[in-house]
Amino acid sequence: MTQISVIDYGVGNIFSMVNALKKTDANVIVANDPYEIISSDGIVLPGVGNFGAAVLKMEPLVKTINKAVDEGSPILGSCLGMQLMFENSEEAGGEGLGLFKGKIRKFSNGVKIPHMGWNTIDANYESPLLEDIPDGSYFYFVHSYYPDPLEQNYILAKTVYGQSFASIIQRKNIYGCQFHPEKSGMHGGKLLKNFIEIIRR
Repeated sequence: MTQISVIDYGVGNIFSMVNALKKTDANVIVANDPYEIISSDGIVLPGVGNFGAAVLKMEPLVKTINKAVDEGSPILGSCLGMQLMFENSEEAGGEGLGLFKGKIRKFSNGVKIPHMGWNTIDANYESPLLEDIPDGSYFYFVHSYYPDPLEQNYILAKTVYGQSFASIIQRKNIYGCQFHPEKSGMHGGKLLKNFIEIIRR
């Protein structure tokens, strides 16, 4: 059975993600031990809260996460977990994982923040992560900051909230979504199942 490590670095409630992943028939473990993370078939990096605080708490696991990714383990970051995949953030100091070049920026066009509630995604290209998820599908967002990748070709899907921003990113075995798939109903559940299928392939 496919084993997934949901990384517990002490930021936010991870159990809604764990429960959603269990519906995919994967063996889901909550992990903060390097051996468990490295030995898993795939990794999920969730997160809610402040970028700076998360960076500090994640620091002991940075080398382990990067090693697993370099060795080919698929990883999915959600919400703050996606933001931690970038180099840095306007929210706070500290260095992210650097899996994507670019910065996390604050919405600055007069829209109400946080961006909270249901919004749609539109894909730039086809991906196994979005298999059987049509353009215009709704997902659940809660965030005041958004990713600004330097490499635009890694933007898998965009969402509009006062401006267009990257809501899903993808590079090789690295995936990130700014929304909460575990809180996004049918389409969120399908995205998680697609991620498990990517691992199994």
